[in-house]
Amino acid sequence: MTKLLPTCAIAFSLALTLTPTTFAQEGSVPTQVLVNVDAKSTAPTGASDLTLTVDGHKQPLTSWAPVLPAHAQVALLIDDGLRESMGRELNNLEDFVRNLPPGIEILIGYMQNGSIQQAQPFTTDHAKAASTLHLPEGIPGASASPYFCLSDFVKHWPGAGSADPNAAPTIGTFSGPRTGLARFVIMITNGVDPYNGNTSVMNQDSPYVESAIKDSERAGVAVYAIYFSDAGIRGGSADNSGQNYLADLAQRTGGVSFWEGVGNPVSTAPFLKQFQNAIAETYIATFNAAAGAHPAQDMVHIKLAAAKTKLHAPEEVRPGNVE
Repeated sequence: MTKLLPTCAIAFSLALTLTPTTFAQEGSVPTQVLVNVDAKSTAPTGASDLTLTVDGHKQPLTSWAPVLPAHAQVALLIDDGLRESMGRELNNLEDFVRNLPPGIEILIGYMQNGSIQQAQPFTTDHAKAASTLHLPEGIPGASASPYFCLSDFVKHWPGAGSADPNAAPTIGTFSGPRTGLARFVIMITNGVDPYNGNTSVMNQDSPYVESAIKDSERAGVAVYAIYFSDAGIRGGSADNSGQNYLADLAQRTGGVSFWEGVGNPVSTAPFLKQFQNAIAETYIATFNAAAGAHPAQDMVHIKLAAAKTKLHAPEEVRPGNVE
């Protein structure tokens, strides 16, 4: 089965005139969450059109506004252990990066040994970023685990090189995004966690995948994924295991996992286009959440709803996750 997003019905130029509440309730902190609106639905026009529950209790939204290109960061993370057939997708990846709406900051990185090696730090120079794309090493298991790489990346969400005039400012270790800034990851990997042992369907409870999900939620990052097989671990059970992990990761962080059956996609171009559309269909919902004794560690469960509208948001969020 192929998981696809509908074509975009909400333009990047859409802007809403809102008057957000700027005073937090006593003992609470401003918190934001990325919410994707199904393009088949009519997007809510204001915060009062949505219902938010935080840990089962209704909580008013203080603002509701679309993600604009100048306030979006996209990290394209490519598993360095992908098969050499990934080479046929380089043109699609280059076109995707070059054709991002002006103002979006793009970072290109490769998953190696549990971390991300940046080919290009965050920049709005899309042509320059596209020129840094290259073939993965194609060494089996080169990433160590895509979930180690993702956790490390979102916990230390990077700034950009100071020599780049189009660079984003450094955001600090495990900090939240600037208010109104949306963070997205699109990762291309087979999704297999080699450190969780057998890839049998009876062994799909990886603590490393769970950590990557929690770390992404804490950092306020929506994770999208494109399944592509590794040069080493592949085949029926590995394909299913990796795809299941990626689907869980994306669903719980507010993203989408794209895949076609058990094999590699015929082309990544449709998936990359749908990911770009998803950014245009994403809104930032802001509310005040009660801060615990250790806000950097505490999480609250959230649920958003709107009449006759399908919304997709992360399951949990860290109170005070914006600077």
